[in-house]
Amino acid sequence: MKRLRINALASDIIIGMYVIVTLYFRFKLESETATGPLESLIMGICFVVILWALIKLKVLNPNWFGLFNSKKTKS
Repeated sequence: MKRLRINALASDIIIGMYVIVTLYFRFKLESETATGPLESLIMGICFVVILWALIKLKVLNPNWFGLFNSKKTKS
């Protein structure tokens, strides 16, 4: 069975959008309901665990927009 693998640039874009949307969702939900700091922390950890699981399963392959390239090219 072939696994779904997303290339590095698309993974970076998806991760960036995911972080922005989840932060917006958390701030909006916290302002509309009486959410305490513990609930906010648990919600944030759940969102990070989902992202971590997708990276660990190699569905997302982040390159961090090329900031941490370990490969050195020879001229």
